[in-house]
Amino acid sequence: MYSPKVGSGEDYTVKLVVELETAARLRASHFIFPQRPWLDLYGINVRPVPPFGSTSSKQFVDPALIHRVLPDELLFEIFSRMDPYTLGRAACVCRKWRYTIRNPVFWRSACLKAWQIAGVVENYKVLQLKYDGSWRKMWLLRPRIRTDGIYVSRNTYIRAGVAEWKISNPVHIVCYYRYMRFYPSGRFLYKNSSQKVKDVAKYLNFHASKADCVFRGNYTQSEDKVEAALLYPGTRPTVLRFRLRLRGTTQGANNRMDLLALLTSGVNDNEVNGPDEDILGIVERWEEDETHNPDVPAISHKRGLTPFVFVPFEEVETSVLNLPVEKMDYYVPG
Repeated sequence: MYSPKVGSGEDYTVKLVVELETAARLRASHFIFPQRPWLDLYGINVRPVPPFGSTSSKQFVDPALIHRVLPDELLFEIFSRMDPYTLGRAACVCRKWRYTIRNPVFWRSACLKAWQIAGVVENYKVLQLKYDGSWRKMWLLRPRIRTDGIYVSRNTYIRAGVAEWKISNPVHIVCYYRYMRFYPSGRFLYKNSSQKVKDVAKYLNFHASKADCVFRGNYTQSEDKVEAALLYPGTRPTVLRFRLRLRGTTQGANNRMDLLALLTSGVNDNEVNGPDEDILGIVERWEEDETHNPDVPAISHKRGLTPFVFVPFEEVETSVLNLPVEKMDYYVPG
């Protein structure tokens, strides 16, 4: 019986036949693939979702799995419970969400709430005269005070220390903050403190105690100008008046507020009935050098007029304003 030698041509032929047979069996095998529905969308051109109010009668089946199981009515209900800035982020998810969020119902509700002091009739007039009847355009372009966070102003000054048995006089850098929280109803809260924003945000509300030194006031807005006033109670009641100007780093942000003027003056006891009275209505027409109490002179402050930076509530714990003063100067809040 003939047996091929190792390394001969017949040996190579036998190995090649075995490999060819193995490859043929592999081609004939059936593999089990896991279910990956998104792979079925490869190479398929997805038609854009018709805009809101489209008159198209063609039936369209959305290929996205979330839209197959989530009815449009439920999706609309979810969007109606979002604030405008969350709606803006949700509009970046997909085309259907973007077109759905363009529904004027969402933006009408946001605009009427933001400018509720002006009234519904006045808001509709402004809508037609300046913003072509678009609530979304009105929300983006019309200056407004944000109520979903706190406006913070950081101020520093140098104070000379006491020199004892030293040749050079020491100096200290003092840092303090002004906090303003606005409400759509025309009320606002104010606090002057050295505490960081993450600590003040916990009690900057109408339930704050007297020990927290949170003062209440009223404000009005005309275009990008804001005027606010509050009363410091005490043996000599003092009125603190603010003149502010709204602006934003991007369109619709309204995340900056310039402090144009800071005034203090006196008021008579018979002019104010209580801390919750509209003090702005009393001093709104006063001159800058006007005071009704000779013990409290009218002063227009020239220092501590640093602009306010807006910090949303979801960022109070991570804001750079919580950093120490020596580290904070390297950051520019966005």
